[in-house]
Amino acid sequence: MKKVCLRCGVMFDCKHDEDFRSCHCTEIGLDAPMRNYLKENYSDCLCPDCLKAVQKSFNTGEINPCFRKRKIKKVLIANRGEIAVRIMRSCREMGLTTIAVFSEADRTSHHVMYADEAYAIGPAPASESYLCMEKIIETALHCKADAIHPGYGFLSEKADFVRRCEKAGIIFIGPKAETMEAMGDKIRARQCMKAAGVPVVPGTEQPLQSVDEALRISDEIGYPVMLKASMGGGGKGMRLIRSRDEVAEAYEMARSESLSSFGDDTVYIEKFVEEPHHIEFQILGDNYGNVVHLFERECSVQRRNQKIVEESPSPFLTPGLRREMGEKAVAAAKAVGYIGAGTIEFLVDKHHRFFFLEMNTRLQVEHPVTEEVVGVDLVKEQICVAMGEPLHLRQEELEQSGHAIECRICAEDAVNNFLPSPGIIRQITRPNGIGVRVDSYVYEGYEIPSYYDPMVGKLIVWATSRQYAIERMRRVLYEYKITGIKTNLNYLRRIMYVPDFVRGNYNTQFIVKNARMLVRNNGGNEEIENMAIIAAYIDYLMNLEENRNPNSTDMRPVSRWREFGLQKGVLRI
Repeated sequence: MKKVCLRCGVMFDCKHDEDFRSCHCTEIGLDAPMRNYLKENYSDCLCPDCLKAVQKSFNTGEINPCFRKRKIKKVLIANRGEIAVRIMRSCREMGLTTIAVFSEADRTSHHVMYADEAYAIGPAPASESYLCMEKIIETALHCKADAIHPGYGFLSEKADFVRRCEKAGIIFIGPKAETMEAMGDKIRARQCMKAAGVPVVPGTEQPLQSVDEALRISDEIGYPVMLKASMGGGGKGMRLIRSRDEVAEAYEMARSESLSSFGDDTVYIEKFVEEPHHIEFQILGDNYGNVVHLFERECSVQRRNQKIVEESPSPFLTPGLRREMGEKAVAAAKAVGYIGAGTIEFLVDKHHRFFFLEMNTRLQVEHPVTEEVVGVDLVKEQICVAMGEPLHLRQEELEQSGHAIECRICAEDAVNNFLPSPGIIRQITRPNGIGVRVDSYVYEGYEIPSYYDPMVGKLIVWATSRQYAIERMRRVLYEYKITGIKTNLNYLRRIMYVPDFVRGNYNTQFIVKNARMLVRNNGGNEEIENMAIIAAYIDYLMNLEENRNPNSTDMRPVSRWREFGLQKGVLRI
């Protein structure tokens, strides 16, 4: 059908009445908000060129009535530790004023000293401070903050907190509450991804109602299966079931753990993918429907479902698989109208078949490896999106350059079943050099509290190739020294030498497979250091006579060890 374009006046062939599937609107890929805008502003169809022009203006925010640009000048970081410091650094580069909040246990933390302003919000327990929505919003209003950045953990995925921020007129730097709720419920997330054409692991589409139902479905899917909490995360509420005899006990334990951790005992079943790779794609979305992915992170080095080492690019993915997974990650984000930075997590089996695992509606701990290989500051992008700016990144312009590896440095005793090791840091020697990044918040003399996650920082390296990145990580792990507390540094050093890791031939069973190699002689380096200190002290005692001054009224020897200790904060008086 011939029509005259209402925008430019040019005659064109309109196919709307013939076949909706061949309509220009369908060919160009106009989304629902765009279609509504055209319907409200034009009484008839537009030509293809005008449709593209209007779409471009709509996506850049020029004519989009659904969102207005907002100015952010002051940001409150509703978090602590290294992520709080990392966010503040990006804010400072953008010329934004930063506000820290802290518990009584964090009064001397580095993020408190680094911020432009800092406010106490309660006692040490997180439930009375960092998880207290009322106190944080009250503080934000008091100091006239324009926005709140939640970091990761604590309130970062609490939909109710997002709504409270919006009600108070404060910008939440993150996705919408509805998106969090949809993706926080693992069953709803599976349903949504399936509808969007994203592969999901075979399993239940509805919550389990009884042990008998769990038995029936497990028998149908075939063992092994994974029982999961619908509102779960961080490995909580998960049980691996390898036989029929384990179903009943696993069902009750998973429900109990889920109820105590998340206040919800809903569980579901998925087919367990044996020896998979855990691969996640970083995505960014804006308020105008634009979404890009910033490639993948290999996160298969895990202990008790907690990541230890991450790298990018993945040594396992082929270019074709990377492209396909990236496209599905973007489709997943668009399906839920995602805004800001997020992560689509996949399981990939040995046959290169991939399945949707979950979506994290926040910044990830391991985001620096993506920043290093792509060259994008994700926190800055989050803030720009929150201010209503369209994405300036285009998928065809993004690429991976070089190779990055991240190790999580934790205050934990690797010899004693990785128990947390709080205490006073006596001395730190941080590595440096080309391609080295340390995200941390501790310093000499700082006392690590026992109330929070034991991670004290992240060590990230970048190099032109994976081989060079591994060599660099070996060097910087050797240079990194922390005394006064136990750390997992020796454990991480060993990982860098395990043949499977060096070859890139590993999956989520890496730690279990190489447990003996990773734990043996764990305290060797520490013992050598202690022997060196003892030897030096013996040498000092043998030379006491040389330190005595016969003309001095005070005949006590001068202790340079004591002087050194006082300077470094080793001795507390």
